[in-house]
Amino acid sequence: MSGGVDSSVAGRLLRDAGHEVIGLFMRHAVQAAACSAGEGPAHRQGCCSAADADDARRVAELLGFPFYSVDFDEHFDRIVAYFVGEYLAGRTPNPCVVCNTWLKFGRLFEYADGLGAEYVATGHYARLVDVGEPVPALFRGRDTGKDQAYVLFGIERSRLARILLPLGEYLKTDIRRIAAELGLRVAAKRDSQEVCFVPDRDHAAYIRRQRPGLDTSGEIVTTGGQVVGRHGGIERYTVGQRKGLKVAFGQRRFVVRLEPESRRVVVGTRDELARDELTACGANWLIEPPREPFSCEVKIRYRSRAVAATVEPLAAARFRVRFETPSHGVAPGQAAVCFDGDRLLGGGWIE
Repeated sequence: MSGGVDSSVAGRLLRDAGHEVIGLFMRHAVQAAACSAGEGPAHRQGCCSAADADDARRVAELLGFPFYSVDFDEHFDRIVAYFVGEYLAGRTPNPCVVCNTWLKFGRLFEYADGLGAEYVATGHYARLVDVGEPVPALFRGRDTGKDQAYVLFGIERSRLARILLPLGEYLKTDIRRIAAELGLRVAAKRDSQEVCFVPDRDHAAYIRRQRPGLDTSGEIVTTGGQVVGRHGGIERYTVGQRKGLKVAFGQRRFVVRLEPESRRVVVGTRDELARDELTACGANWLIEPPREPFSCEVKIRYRSRAVAATVEPLAAARFRVRFETPSHGVAPGQAAVCFDGDRLLGGGWIE
């Protein structure tokens, strides 16, 4: 329970379905420190863990089930280290996917086992469907605007049988309506749009505070090697970025590559940004691991559209994606996630 409307209503739906519900809040000092350091206004969701924990506790009390605030400091330190390290390596991290994999559908199972709980449930907009296989299949949520299946690709397949996603069949408007009818104070609470430990969305400033004195500034160059400017740090950029380059051109330019060794940001045209293929590592499959190439649709970012491609399994938990038409903004560090219609097949991390 995050203290938001989704997990709050999920708790009510689970209780109404006859489950004995226990609410858990993942407390971590990283989030509270960000709030006290003035990195965002205290009223914003995802800023102050004490306020969100209080919201979650009040909901649990109103709905009549026990609530625990669990210390996840040590585990969030690992996520912060991953987040900072990826940016400094010229990659674009996705801490929400990592949090889901390592914590929400990872470490929380240990707490579930300790409490004798049969399932772990969250307020994600995704569905688990019985397709006649040993474990349920993971599908997109019914609300296409809120669907979160992409960020769940890293779940260990065997755990799908012990997961409940009660919001998967609902629209967001339905969830807010239910919360209002129940008199929940979080009914109109804004959705969190930021990384929880960077509430002001200034990733570069956060990284500089984590690595004081580290100089990652360098040259901005064209794909032909011409120096056209300087930048204040590669952590400020991601592949596909157009805004904030602060270099004047006759036509639009995009970040097409980051070179952490030379600290260069390479810019080019939209055509130069296009990629016909990618390779991904750390593959996690929610189907029987494929051995032969297969056709599917692949998303390269949470907000991107899934596009037609052929996926070729490789050795050492890697795979290659060949797009039917060139894809723009393929960023190392982001997830490439494979779908067959609404069913999530698996994914990996773009190399």
